[in-house]
Amino acid sequence: MTEPFPPLPHWAAGGWRGGGGRPRCPPSTLLGVAAVVVGAGWVRAEPKGEQSIDLIGKNEVYGDTRHEVNVYVKVFTNSPFLVCMDLALSQERIIDPKYLWIGPDGRDLEGQSYVNLTETGKLMVMGFRESMSGAYTCTLSHKIIEAMTQEETEMVEAYKFMVYAYREADHAYQVSVRFSTMRCKLKTNGLFVEKLNKILNSTISYLTCHITQSSSKCHSIRTPKNGLQYELFVNFLVSPLASGWEEVCHKLPYDCEDVTNRRVRQAAERIGKFFHQLRQILEYELHVVPAVQYVDNSFSMTPIDSCRPGFGKNHHTHQNCASCCVVCDPGTYSPNNEVTCRTCARPQARMYGAKSCS
Repeated sequence: MTEPFPPLPHWAAGGWRGGGGRPRCPPSTLLGVAAVVVGAGWVRAEPKGEQSIDLIGKNEVYGDTRHEVNVYVKVFTNSPFLVCMDLALSQERIIDPKYLWIGPDGRDLEGQSYVNLTETGKLMVMGFRESMSGAYTCTLSHKIIEAMTQEETEMVEAYKFMVYAYREADHAYQVSVRFSTMRCKLKTNGLFVEKLNKILNSTISYLTCHITQSSSKCHSIRTPKNGLQYELFVNFLVSPLASGWEEVCHKLPYDCEDVTNRRVRQAAERIGKFFHQLRQILEYELHVVPAVQYVDNSFSMTPIDSCRPGFGKNHHTHQNCASCCVVCDPGTYSPNNEVTCRTCARPQARMYGAKSCS
């Protein structure tokens, strides 16, 4: 019976990140909210101090006159309803309310085709894209009527929501493994690594994943019990972007990261099982014993994240979406698949999601 593949870290096995398979937040006291993360059909609220809010059922985010509210919306999905009042005010009777929503470009949002604006002042931004990121502000005006004198007083409150587009990080896995060999200068060492790469690629090709950045180096190792030994240190990256992955994304453009991440995890699992069965494979299929042998328990795998151009991670600025690839702020850019947004030498990039400073 083969040994089962060791479990991947919790984040790779379906944590709370954007896309499918996330756990819902437990119901909590309706007090306030600091940040909200929105995926496909769900809302995640981040508490501010002791405060928290259950937004799952209504898909609503309330404003706060004391501070701006951060909201993270997965690209191509709809935002939750942004409510033009705080939670306490929503529990009261409001006389003659009027709502004015202004978007990041400074324009009135009423009548815009990409928004759903209700008569009770709730705003939903539909088909959210990185260019839609920014400040959404609402001004609520209403009257207070004195019971005795019937005197009317005009009240005005302003609410600000910072809404950011985000994507799932693209996952890859860095694999390290060791093999014992007779000598470091054997020609069969290079041939073995080449053959190993071909086998691994053929094993995971149906998942549109492949082995990249493969390298090997031989070292002489002195051990207390066995004297001088020689080992091949092999490293490679399991990538989800093999030939044909674009066609997968064209079929499912809105969930491309979800699909490729699921496939590369399946590829990593297959490779893990392969190395746990490798001694038997070497003996009965490759016939290379005893020239090269797998060093038991030397297999290790480390997750590597990358972000699409125009997105990056910032644990300080976006603490409540630290594992997300959040759209780059104006004045920053990301031209490739790194995980951080670079700062422009001169603040020429004035839009969200810039891929260059020009």
